[in-house]
Amino acid sequence: MRTLDDAYQFLKQAHIFYLATEENGQPHVRPFGAVDMIGGRIYIQTGKKKDVSKQLHKNPKVEICAFDKGVWLRITCEAIEDPAIESQQHLLDANPSIKRMYQAGDGNTEVFFLQHGKAAFYSFTAKPEIIDF
Repeated sequence: MRTLDDAYQFLKQAHIFYLATEENGQPHVRPFGAVDMIGGRIYIQTGKKKDVSKQLHKNPKVEICAFDKGVWLRITCEAIEDPAIESQQHLLDANPSIKRMYQAGDGNTEVFFLQHGKAAFYSFTAKPEIIDF
């Protein structure tokens, strides 16, 4: 049986995952790569200046999709901002490639944890595996 940690590890291994938000009834999908596990929750990161930030604050319901080695993961959940500088620093330390663009407490960096959702692993050859969190 898979766990939420398996979903986190899958996102890390895939390197790129796609985050879907909504604005005025229109879906918006973009690639993400920064992900972390803090306190048993999956975290993502963006900049407050970006449209995705505004969309997440207006409507926290998101979907994430990633594909790796014939398996895809779909996470349906809410993304909730964690304003703690420590959480920002933890995520940045786990994703050093974005440190040139972001710093904890810089007024732009923000991190969101995923909650009230499900993570589903799919393939063409096996039954879906679903994790509720």
